[in-house]
Amino acid sequence: MKSHPFSSSPAMLYRSRITAIGSYVPERRLTNADLERMVETNDEWIVQRTGIRERRISAPEEYTSHLCIRAVQQLADRYGAVLDDVDLLIVGTSTPDFAFPATACQVQAHFGMKRTTSFDLSAACAGFVYGLHLADGMIASGLHRKALVIGADALSKITDYTDRTTCILFGDGAGAVLLERDDSDDSGPQFLAYTGGTDGSGGPHIYRSLLADHMNGSPVNTSGKLVQNGREVYKFAVQTIPKGVNDLLSQTGLSTDAIDWFVPHSANLRIIDSVCEKMGIPLERTLHTIEKYGNTSAATIPLALEEAAREEKLKDGDTVLLFGFGGGLVYGGLLLSWKALSPKA
Repeated sequence: MKSHPFSSSPAMLYRSRITAIGSYVPERRLTNADLERMVETNDEWIVQRTGIRERRISAPEEYTSHLCIRAVQQLADRYGAVLDDVDLLIVGTSTPDFAFPATACQVQAHFGMKRTTSFDLSAACAGFVYGLHLADGMIASGLHRKALVIGADALSKITDYTDRTTCILFGDGAGAVLLERDDSDDSGPQFLAYTGGTDGSGGPHIYRSLLADHMNGSPVNTSGKLVQNGREVYKFAVQTIPKGVNDLLSQTGLSTDAIDWFVPHSANLRIIDSVCEKMGIPLERTLHTIEKYGNTSAATIPLALEEAAREEKLKDGDTVLLFGFGGGLVYGGLLLSWKALSPKA
């Protein structure tokens, strides 16, 4: 096991660790061949530009809360996790069922948690990383002991399927992790470093309108569908991710060679390729689900983590770097020392 003698929080009273993880994607597959019959596109064009071959689409009466509940149920079933005493529940999403109440409140109600602080977090595709960082800090401070963090989106509900530049990208899914206070004396911290930031001037590059018809002084599309300037989002990602990764490494004194697994937001395979080339990180050390699930926004990172944990790719002590970015424009990165999970026999 690797030794990581540093912590992301110098004022930390307690440590937290991930003790269980779950995921869910809807049954329906939307393939590139399906999209060829809907808009002017083809499989070769989509794969070459995005790396996506298919994506999952929620049923008409299946919403973000349902995706969350299925992911949490898988977590509980696989790891025997007790949920009654969860006292913090955070859902990172851009597609809540309602403006209010929060999607997190519906998850709490379904599982009957008794004393839970529950809320949604709006940070687009960085929502899961933001939620994980926040939950770790709340546990570290002593205010909470047990947290559920969920990244979930049903982007198909807000996708314009007449716009070939966006409809090829997005899918639906959810991933959830359980964080608990770690009172053991035989392990170092799991959360090693955090970085994050915002460029609100880039808000018009990817958004979905609700009430306003202007942003940053300029008119916006008020259709209620997801709007994206892919070129600008690409530029933001390939410029921001290497800087953020370097910040995480400088905080910990590590080099890119020490990163066992890089888990970027799965927006587009071209972005992942470009960032890995800039950082000198081999593609074989990345975890993503872009080919089969597309861009599931806040769910991409936990979906990739859950798959890697289930397939036993993640080993005890592995250094894992999570990095999310998206609408805002925002970004967030976490450096973890992976702790082995214990599924039920």
